Amino acid sequence: MAEEWRKTLSVYVNEQNQEEVDYRTPSAGTVVTDLDYLMRRGERKQRLEGWYRSRGAAPLRCETRAKLVREIENRDGEVEVDLQLSRKIYYEKGGVHHQEERIEKQRLTLQRDGGSWMISRVDQPVPERHPSPVMQLLTDLTPNNSKQGLPSPFLNRHVLGYSSARSVAYRREDAVLYADRWWDSFNPEFAAFEVDCTNYISQSLFAGGAPINYTGKRESGWWYKGYVGKQEAWSYSWSVANALERFLATSNSGLRTELRERPEQLQLGDVIIYDWDGKGAYQHSTIVTAFDAGGMPLVNAHTTPSKHRYWDYRDSYAWSEDTVYRFFHIADRF
Repeated sequence: MAEEWRKTLSVYVNEQNQEEVDYRTPSAGTVVTDLDYLMRRGERKQRLEGWYRSRGAAPLRCETRAKLVREIENRDGEVEVDLQLSRKIYYEKGGVHHQEERIEKQRLTLQRDGGSWMISRVDQPVPERHPSPVMQLLTDLTPNNSKQGLPSPFLNRHVLGYSSARSVAYRREDAVLYADRWWDSFNPEFAAFEVDCTNYISQSLFAGGAPINYTGKRESGWWYKGYVGKQEAWSYSWSVANALERFLATSNSGLRTELRERPEQLQLGDVIIYDWDGKGAYQHSTIVTAFDAGGMPLVNAHTTPSKHRYWDYRDSYAWSEDTVYRFFHIADRF
C-alpha cells in the first residue's frame, strides 16, 4: 500500500515544483481534493503572476527536493505525512539571473479514492504569522498603555549594558556571511526556537559587531546569555520580533538605527520587520543579504528558512494587503 500512496505524493511534489513558476491550470488536473487549499493556492498563483510582472522579473524554473519527515497509517485507511520541501527558485530581472532558496513544511492527509490515492487535506503552516506567546504581553506593554504593576519595555533604555570609550564599526559583510552560513540550520552555541526568526537576526547583527546591551531584565536591553541552569536568559528584544522592533526604534546608544521610508534605501546587514495585519504587532524579522538587478533588497530569514528572498514576502501565505513594513538602517558605527 505504501508504494501506491507514495506515487501520489510524488505527483504532488511535482505539482508543487511547477506552480512556483507556471500559473496556468494543470492540464492533467491535480491529486488534491482539499477545496480550501485549492482556493488559497489559486489566489497565491494569481498574486505571484502579478508580483513578478510588477517587479519586472520573470520566473525561470524551480527545483524542489522533498523529504518525508514522518508518516502514520491510520486504522481507517488514511495516511498522514509530514513533508519538508526545499526549493531553489530561479528568475531573471534586468538581464541578471537570480536564485532564491527556502524550506517549507506541510502536513498531508492521503485517502484511497477507488483504485487510486488522493490528497484530501493540506495543512500549510505559516509559522511567521505565529510569534512567541510573550508577544501579546509585549504588545500590551507599550508606553501608552502600560499596565500598573508591570514593567514597561525600554522604560530604562538609557541604563546599563553598553559602555565603550571608542567607536566600533558595524561589519555588514560579516553579518551577511553569518546569515548566509546559518540560514537553513542552527548555530549549536545558541538556543534554537520554534519561532526562530528574531533570534537568528539578533545573532547576525551580533556577528557584525552590534554591541550587547545587557540589563539583566528580559523586558529591556538587547542581550543573550543562553540558559542559566534551566532559566532562559535572553531579552525579549533578542528573540521576539515585536520587541526587537521597539528596541531598534527607541535605542539611542549601542545598537542604533535610522528608520527608512523605502526598501531601496537599505544596505547590506539592515533589518526589515513585518506586521502582517497592520495592527501594530510585528511578527517577523529579516536581514538584508543581497540586492536584485533593480537595487531592491533580498533577505534571509528563519522560521521558514529563506535565503535571498524578495523583501516584500508577497509569495508567502502570511502576507496580506494590510501588511506594514519597518525598514531599519543599522548605524555604521556604534
